[in-house]
Amino acid sequence: MIRGYEDKEPEIAESAYVDPQATIIGDVTIREDATILPGAVLRGDGGEIILDAKANVQDNVTIHADEPTNKVHLKENAAVGHNAIIHNATIGEHSLVGMHATVLDDAVLEPYSAVGAKTLVMEEQRIPSYTMAGGQPAETIKDDIPEDSMVFQAAEFYVERANGLEAGRIIEE
Repeated sequence: MIRGYEDKEPEIAESAYVDPQATIIGDVTIREDATILPGAVLRGDGGEIILDAKANVQDNVTIHADEPTNKVHLKENAAVGHNAIIHNATIGEHSLVGMHATVLDDAVLEPYSAVGAKTLVMEEQRIPSYTMAGGQPAETIKDDIPEDSMVFQAAEFYVERANGLEAGRIIEE
């Protein structure tokens, strides 16, 4: 479902894939080749949500920007794993948010950083580039991850996967 909120309408690039079972509301911009998978909810009913080119939002992710001064920004090739929550935060280029992780207000994942499954990134926390954080609250659990690590390739994989999703036919609704 794609719908406006008050005077804000989602803007979705023609090459982006938004699954019919995803929900996009309000002040949301989805750029080229971004992928939004089933059950994801992007709710820009207060602040702005921006997904740069090739950003990936996996199944059942919740992304919310709730005040006019707040923003969620997934930068190019950022990936957010199944069932994660992003609230008023920035996810850097080629970064990965693991499954069931939560990233809270004003937190920043720097480019080429990752948070593991079920991690809690606290308000205003920064996850440095080339590291992986884990735990509740998040702390560095791995340093010096190389830029070509598979950890940082998740979004690119889903650009290709979206082609198959678009080509598939709905068997039953």
